[in-house]
Formats: sequence, structure tokens, C-alpha cells
Amino acid sequence: MKKRPAGLIAIVVYKACVALLLAITSIALLLALKNHQALAAFSASYVLEGKAAIIDRVLDRVLKIEPRTLKFSGITVGVYAGITAIEAVGLWYEKVWAEFLVLGLTGIGIPLEIIELSRGISPLKLAVFVINAIVFVYFLQRVLQEIKARGKRKETDINSL
Repeated sequence: MKKRPAGLIAIVVYKACVALLLAITSIALLLALKNHQALAAFSASYVLEGKAAIIDRVLDRVLKIEPRTLKFSGITVGVYAGITAIEAVGLWYEKVWAEFLVLGLTGIGIPLEIIELSRGISPLKLAVFVINAIVFVYFLQRVLQEIKARGKRKETDINSL
């Protein structure tokens, strides 16, 4: 069995965890859509006390979201969860297309994360940004090393003629 680099294993685990969290989020959004009326009735009739205040806040926020938005968000997050899972599997099998996919999607996301950080820094936002920046640099270095290695192989092939 081929030994994978530790950095690659860490990124695969990270991507798998992200895919799982995104899938759970997608399911929660779609369940909230399906049960929107029941949640509204529950929120109106149930008296939340003490430690359940967070449930009240979450319910209040969910109920303020339009059903169309819940549907769109649930489906979009689900698709992104699938893509992230595909990235993780492709990386595990060390497929070049997966490295380019991660490089592209992470590269697109970094400017959006910077914009989000400019609106307000939180430990979670900062951690996600730093991890994604590390992932981007890691795969950029791997791709550049592969391009350089291919160039040397072609040069060697031409010189051997």
C-alpha cells in the first residue's frame, strides 16, 4: 500500500468532516422547510425556559427565513457537500483532477472569506480562512512541483533521442 503524505491525509480528513457538516446542514435546512409550519406552531405554543433559550433563538431565525430561501440553501449546501465528499475521495486516491478541483474551489473561496472577515472577525471565521489558505498553498506547491517534474521528464526524453 502506497504511503500518503501526512499533509494530504490531514486535508482528506478535513474535507471529509466539512462534507459531513455540510450534509447535516443541508438535511437540517430541508427538514426545516418541510416542517416550517410545524416549527412555527411549536415556537408559538411552547414556552422555552432557561437553557433552552438557544433553541428559541434558532427557531426564531429559522422561521424568519423564507421557504424558497430554505429550499435553495438546502439544495445548494447539499450539492456543495457532495462536491466536497468527491474532493476527499479523489484526494485519498491521489487523483490529479481532485487536486485541481480543491485548488480551484479553495482559490475561489478565499476572497469571499476575506470579505467575510472584513465584516467582522470571529475565531471560527479566522480558523476556516487559515485552514483554507494552508490547503490552497499546499496544493499549489504540489501542482507546481508536478509541472516542474513533468518538464524535467520531457527534457530527459528529448535528450535521450
